[in-house]
Amino acid sequence: MAKKAKEPLDLNKLRQDIVFKDTLMGHELTFHTTWGLFSPRAIDEGTQLLLKHMDVKPDDTAIDLGCGYGPIGMSIAKSAPQGSVLMVDKDFVAIEYANANCKRNNISNANAMLSDGLKHIPKQNFSLAVTNLPAKTSKEHYYLFFYDIKERLEPGGRFYVVVISGLRRFIERAFEEVFGNHCKVKQGQTYTVAMATKES
Repeated sequence: MAKKAKEPLDLNKLRQDIVFKDTLMGHELTFHTTWGLFSPRAIDEGTQLLLKHMDVKPDDTAIDLGCGYGPIGMSIAKSAPQGSVLMVDKDFVAIEYANANCKRNNISNANAMLSDGLKHIPKQNFSLAVTNLPAKTSKEHYYLFFYDIKERLEPGGRFYVVVISGLRRFIERAFEEVFGNHCKVKQGQTYTVAMATKES
C-alpha cells in the first residue's frame, strides 16, 4: 500500500501571528504571538497559577521579568490602573510583541524594554516584582537575580515567583537567605507560587 504523500508546510501560514484570547485576573485580553516565543498558543499553566494567586494593589509600580509577549505585565497593568508596569525580556521579538499587545488592549500604563534581567533598566524602585522562573538555569544565576531584585524593591515590596514544584525547596531556602522570609502562596501539582517581601 502506497504511503500517503506528506503535505508541504505552508510557510506563509507559519509566519502569520498566532492570535488567542484569555481572561486573566478578571480582564479579557487578546494576544498576538509567534513561534519561538514561550507558550505561543495559550497561557501556560504556571502563569495561570501565578495570576490566580497574586495580589496586586491599584497603585503598584511593578516589574515583570522575562515578560515574553506580555500576559503577566498586562494583567497587572489592568489591575493597577493608578500604577505602572515595566516589562523586560532579553528577546527583542518578545519586547516587540509585548508592546504591540499593550496597544491592542488599550493598556497605556505598561511598556516593555530589552534588558538582561535588571542590568539595563533605569534606576528606579518597584513595589511589586514578578517572574515565571525558567527551570533550566544555574542556582548561582538565581541568587544573582534575587539579590538584584531585592536591591530594586521598595521597603515592603513583594516579589512573586512561579516555578516548577521540584524547585520549591530551593526557592524557600534562597528566599530565606536573600530576603529573610518566604511564603508559599500556592502549591499545584506541577508549579508552585512563592513570595518574599523586602523588610523595612
